[in-house]
Amino acid sequence: MTIDAARSADPPERLPAHDVRLRLEHERDSRLSQLDAVEEAADQASADLLAVQTDSVRRVLAEIDLAFARLENGTYGVCEGCASAIPAERLEILPYASRCVGCQQRSA
Repeated sequence: MTIDAARSADPPERLPAHDVRLRLEHERDSRLSQLDAVEEAADQASADLLAVQTDSVRRVLAEIDLAFARLENGTYGVCEGCASAIPAERLEILPYASRCVGCQQRSA
C-alpha cells in the first residue's frame, strides 16, 4: 500500500504506508520518552511547568494517534482544511500533520 503526497511543482510522490507507519511509531516513541523524562523531573521543576510540558506531549501523542487512524482509513496525507495533498516534505518533517502549511496557518 502507498500513500499519495504532493511535492511542490512535482508530480505526486508515493509514500509507502510501511514507511509512514515507522515514522509515526518513531514520533510516538519519542514523545513517550519525553513524557517519561518530564515525569522523572517532577522533583526539580515547578508543578505549572510540568503540567504544561505534560499537556503538550499528550496533545502530540493524540495527533499521532489520529494520524494512525487517517492511515488506516485512507485519508493520511490529505489536508483536513482544503482536501489537497499535503506535501511529502511536510509529512517527512511532521508525519502526523493533518493540514497543509497554508491551512495550518489560517487555523492558528
